[in-house]
Amino acid sequence: MTPQGWKALDSALARLRPHRGLVSLLIDGSIIWLAWQATHLFRMGFDRWLSARAAYDPIVALAVVAAYLIIFRALRLPTSVWRFTGFVDIQRLALACLTAGLFCGLLISPLLQLSKVPRAVLALHPFVSLMGVCLVRLLYRMWVEHVQSRLHGPREPLRPALVLGAGEAAKRLIAGIQGQGWQVLGLLDDDPAKRGARVAGIPVVAPCARAAEVAQRLGATHLILAMPSVQGTARRRIIEQASASGLPLLTVPSAQQLEQGTRASRVRDIEPEDLLGREPVALDETGIGHTLGGKCVLISGAGGSIGAELALQIARFKPARLVLVDRAEFALYGADLRLRELHPGLAVTSLLRDVSDAAAMTRTMQEQAVQVVFHAAAYKHVPLVEVGNAAEAVVNNVGSTWALAQAAAQCGIERFVLISSDKAVNPTNVMGATKRASELVISHWAAATTKTRFMAVRFGNVLGSSGSVIPRFKEQIANGGPVTVTHPEVIRYFMTIPEACRLVLQAAALGESGQVLVLDMGEPVRIEDLARTMIRLSGHTPQEIPIVHTGLRPGEKLYEELLADSESTLPTPIEALRLARLAPLEAHAEFGAWCESLLLNPRWTEAQAREELRRWVPEFKPSDDAALRPTHGSPPPGPGHPATTRPRHDDTVR
Repeated sequence: MTPQGWKALDSALARLRPHRGLVSLLIDGSIIWLAWQATHLFRMGFDRWLSARAAYDPIVALAVVAAYLIIFRALRLPTSVWRFTGFVDIQRLALACLTAGLFCGLLISPLLQLSKVPRAVLALHPFVSLMGVCLVRLLYRMWVEHVQSRLHGPREPLRPALVLGAGEAAKRLIAGIQGQGWQVLGLLDDDPAKRGARVAGIPVVAPCARAAEVAQRLGATHLILAMPSVQGTARRRIIEQASASGLPLLTVPSAQQLEQGTRASRVRDIEPEDLLGREPVALDETGIGHTLGGKCVLISGAGGSIGAELALQIARFKPARLVLVDRAEFALYGADLRLRELHPGLAVTSLLRDVSDAAAMTRTMQEQAVQVVFHAAAYKHVPLVEVGNAAEAVVNNVGSTWALAQAAAQCGIERFVLISSDKAVNPTNVMGATKRASELVISHWAAATTKTRFMAVRFGNVLGSSGSVIPRFKEQIANGGPVTVTHPEVIRYFMTIPEACRLVLQAAALGESGQVLVLDMGEPVRIEDLARTMIRLSGHTPQEIPIVHTGLRPGEKLYEELLADSESTLPTPIEALRLARLAPLEAHAEFGAWCESLLLNPRWTEAQAREELRRWVPEFKPSDDAALRPTHGSPPPGPGHPATTRPRHDDTVR
């Protein structure tokens, strides 16, 4: 047949699909009627299969066909898609045929006493009917695949999968995924009311806890989580249950992405942020809108992971203009492109600038009429900054904060928000000390002017940010391992990038000048546990991809301190935000002169840079054992309970 002929045949099949329920009933009815004739032929032989039958046999045959079709309809067999017929469909057909055969046998022989209908016919007819309806479905599937191969070439084998969830997202997923090389064998859901129901023709077979058992029985090779609205601990529990199967686990887009038009069939890998088990934080959207709506907002470091996400989050509140500033051309281009694609009506200005140039930033703020500044530009990678780059880190992190804050004060900016770090607390590394010194810059300018509100927001690690452990673990797993972890007892506080940025915006709306706001990072996560979970979710075992301990790097601690408990912070109207109590900054004039000198780019040695930091951040105590030494008398968390031990702190932030 010519390609045009195959296309015409495929078009004819497409026109029949909206009526597949009726067509399926007609074909099944015909097969059941033929099976009735075939069993009579087998029982009576060719010579007697017509003459020996009772006069009421045609009526009985029609009644049998009607009974089968009613049971087929009750089990929703006509709604199934024949081209995806699999083992689950064969099971349903067998149940329907045997049930109908038993019903007809009891009705015809004992009840109506139609003795001229042979018992052998009643016994054999369900099995012959089952073979017929199964065969026609399998032949149809082979035929359709042959037509598709003629049109589009050979296709990859279907991947059998189980879907976790039986709601609207699962329905939308099934509608789009089966044409993309997937075969959905069944649905899992914990709602007892859904057990035995069908979603888009696929049965709900078991609760999520039985994923491993059902996957092995049905031959599934993948699991797909279709519960975008389930968050927090409930989502983590379901993922952990599914990961016990050892199969690769995928998920549909989030509820927010689905609302924005992302198709449910665009499945993705489970990300570590899905495992945080954190409940969504209720924000004061109205207050954030009043702070940012209709304003011109400048973001430094806009090409980085935090800066780029801040831009996307701020865009939701309809600012008058977003000014993106970065000196990394490609990173800035990527952030600009993504922002324009997602918010085409937003006014965006992207500028290649060095934020340590106070004069240039003053001109920029004046020209763009900037009203709010988020300062996210900084060197942040602890080991890189620690060895060989201490002087550059002091100039970049502290000097640029001073220059940008000075420009903001001169231009009368409404709000200035510094993105700080948990490593600023009792720092044992250069990066943490520079962040603490940057907080002192905020204290200085908060005391020097009343026109601008200067504040800082402090949080821990963000999952998926550039240079974090997550991309590194993914790359190592993709390369076959091993996965490297510095120390088996290292724990960190984690937050997703979008969640951190939402709380930064909330802090900007709530904060007063001179304050440091601390994000509640939840419970800490053991890095080795995170690595094991990522290995398991990728479909591998620890034997296939081992974990290797490489030792703590320079400046690293076993655990970080956040100052997020009630003994060291004050509550705010938002539960996930707390207010750190700052110690007053002494020697304002001398500190300001020191910061001004940083912009002259002094030629410090590594030792001089550390000495300068110790001068203004006396709690900065780098030493060979700093990473292993607990602070404030608190022991490091034990192996069995990393999430229960938090260090205690004085009443002032150091």
